[in-house]
Amino acid sequence: MRTNLEQTLVNKICDWDKAKQLVDTWKQEGKKVVFTNGVFDLLHIGHITYMAKAADEGDKLIIGLNSDSSVKRIKGETRPVNDQNSRAAILAALFFVDAIVIFEEDTPLNLISALLPNVLIKGADYTIDNIVGAKEVIANGGEVKTITFVEGYSSTSIIERIRKQNQPG
Repeated sequence: MRTNLEQTLVNKICDWDKAKQLVDTWKQEGKKVVFTNGVFDLLHIGHITYMAKAADEGDKLIIGLNSDSSVKRIKGETRPVNDQNSRAAILAALFFVDAIVIFEEDTPLNLISALLPNVLIKGADYTIDNIVGAKEVIANGGEVKTITFVEGYSSTSIIERIRKQNQPG
């Protein structure tokens, strides 16, 4: 039997249809829906800061989460460190995240096109003209914003640091 907290976490992890229903309901209620996406493999302060800033851009935050197969194609065979179900559960535990949707493709274009959030957020390492889904969101009357990363934090750098610490010699 699940506790209320466990059920709340499970309910935040959505398939595409449920996510679309949520977005439609939220928009009908006059809520501003924000979307961002990523791998979020080893959650660190850079991720938390980024997602908290994204959440501040609206009323509801949806995270598009790369599936394990998508991460392997993008980051290589040794990634992800944590499987998609674990990554989704950890994101669901964040109070400012309202929904998590796993996508299989290398980019979230199809997911963004299906959900059409009011605000699409990416890191400031992107420009609006190379953000996947930007054209679709803007064409639907939404906006696209970038958020500056916290310097010095990335899952890749954490993994490299762990590997160096564990090398013999």
